[in-house]
Amino acid sequence: MDKALSFAAFLLLTRLSAATLYDTIIQTKYGAVQGYPAFSSETAGNLTHWQDVAVWRGIPFAATTAGKNRFKEPQPASPWNSTLYASSWGPVCPSATSDTGNYTINEDCLNLNIWSAANFTDSRLPVVMWTYPAASTAADSLFNGGGMADKGIVFVNYNYRSGSFGWLSHPDLSKEFYKVSGSNSSGNWAMLDQFAALEWVYNNIAAFGGDPDHITVMGQSAGSAATQHMLNSPLTKGLIVGAIIESGVRDPQDPLCSSLAENYITLADAELQGIEYLKSLNVSTIEEARELPMDDLISGSSTPGSSSSFSFTAVLDYYAMPDTYYNTLVKGLAHNVPVITGNTKDENGATYNLSITVSEYLSDMNETFSGVWLDHFLKQYPANDSVTARGAYDSQWTDRSKVGTWMWAQLWNTTRTASVYTYFWDHAPPGQNQGAHHESEINYVLNNLYDTDLPWESADYTIAEKMNSYWVNFIKTGDPNGLDSNGNALVEWAATNSSKVVQHVGDGWGNIPISPPARVELFEQWFATLPYF
Repeated sequence: MDKALSFAAFLLLTRLSAATLYDTIIQTKYGAVQGYPAFSSETAGNLTHWQDVAVWRGIPFAATTAGKNRFKEPQPASPWNSTLYASSWGPVCPSATSDTGNYTINEDCLNLNIWSAANFTDSRLPVVMWTYPAASTAADSLFNGGGMADKGIVFVNYNYRSGSFGWLSHPDLSKEFYKVSGSNSSGNWAMLDQFAALEWVYNNIAAFGGDPDHITVMGQSAGSAATQHMLNSPLTKGLIVGAIIESGVRDPQDPLCSSLAENYITLADAELQGIEYLKSLNVSTIEEARELPMDDLISGSSTPGSSSSFSFTAVLDYYAMPDTYYNTLVKGLAHNVPVITGNTKDENGATYNLSITVSEYLSDMNETFSGVWLDHFLKQYPANDSVTARGAYDSQWTDRSKVGTWMWAQLWNTTRTASVYTYFWDHAPPGQNQGAHHESEINYVLNNLYDTDLPWESADYTIAEKMNSYWVNFIKTGDPNGLDSNGNALVEWAATNSSKVVQHVGDGWGNIPISPPARVELFEQWFATLPYF
């Protein structure tokens, strides 16, 4: 036999014998890792390749953030010599969650998890990197990536700093950061963690069967804010091909921008807060703050559930964040990649089965809309008893989200050619009383109903099949349209343009009006009178 043909046959045989990556020692740029089967048995739901899915947990993507690395940009991870057996979740960052009983919490927390059903390291499957919402961790079962991996996506999630650990700014920190970055700014340590995770994925994901040139970033709520920063920042240029921003973007003239997940503060305000924060800790220098026990900073920071007066959030530094949201849109500073973004029915003010009187409704409206605007909004959202008050209250909040997201897309379209696809989710998962609440779409999008303890019904698996298929198609092609995993055509999802429509997903499918035209026009007119964010 010809030697060349013999060698080719050997290579083919080798590839055919490599069934799953959890049987393979994976070489990263920092050291070798060993994965594990993600499933020990078949699960309920829409998984067909569950036996192929490997998972690697707790892989460090940066060094510890304790001690001299506290309040500093993430430092490179130290290489390891022996094989890292990646079977356990890595530590969770302090202040990330109030559920401290189920996790190891320390400052050596910059680690990530990977799910892949690739059969070979050179499979070059599309990649998605998920950022979790506030008060969560990468280990939360809600963010299990096995359902995505089953559909041919390499799924990555990761931990990042929050509270003062992730967002503390101070004049001395700005001077320190200037020496390494050329930017006289500080505070966005969490954002830089997020960017560092993305860079790690770009540099290493090929070894896990992923395509480093085809990474989509994705997140919900605080995670959607992180995704928006990756979409906007010059520091992530060339690293992403798409972004999925769930419960995140809205018109930059909507006052809610200053209070919801995408909020930020100026560098001057952040530095003043940092000075006051150090005083509250009874220290006067950054060096002293770096020597404090971790728990001292947890009790004094904006830990989920705390009543702290300090609010640690993103900082407009003109480094990681290039400009205000409005300027970023109209100046075309964001990466020109396709975007999915949208909202759920019962979030951002809208509250399922709310008990409210007409008097309470009128009082709330009066706090939001002043002068002649109050009359205009009450005409569009009238109420004369508790039932109509509840409906009007929820409708104006839901419409505000839908209209605001549509208006964001219009601003995007003035400087960018890549498509924006907007959605409205209205399915209430079973076994709970919050309706189509904030985060309620995540199980369906990630196709992981198997890992959340709710009394799922057959309709939920059908919805998950469709939702996940839209997301998978987008991650693979930049367009959510096409077929589901069973080969059935999905209902057409039109890209957002001048038409005032949004894609209905959940309890129905297809384009629907954002809201009655008079309500859309009213929000447009009201937003136009307000300052840009």
